[in-house]
Amino acid sequence: PEECAVFHCRGCWTVLGDSLQLCGREPPGLSVLICFKVSRDVTCEDSPMVCLEGALHGCAYYSLSCRSCGLAVGFSLYSCGSDLAYLRDLFCFFKDSIICYLLKNQMIIEASKVNFPAVTLQE
Repeated sequence: PEECAVFHCRGCWTVLGDSLQLCGREPPGLSVLICFKVSRDVTCEDSPMVCLEGALHGCAYYSLSCRSCGLAVGFSLYSCGSDLAYLRDLFCFFKDSIICYLLKNQMIIEASKVNFPAVTLQE
């Protein structure tokens, strides 16, 4: 595939996932990459937290972090409104917490600067 990338932790370069697992479009107000699968080096908190502001206001989520360095790298929604329901139980990486390694070009680039092909979940 032309646009394959590996997602690394910005803090320690641990592999967290890859672009073959991308499964949704970025919701308005959130700068995230949405994946249905992540590496074993991503840990998910045991207890959900509730967001009190921003695009996830009122949503319950599990925090995702890098197993190696502990950096918060994203979230997995547990409970939310109907507008974000399609994200429940998926893994959302914060673009500013990961670095992408593009396989074809052998380049390292900020996740916020990469335009992956549109992928949408089927109803």
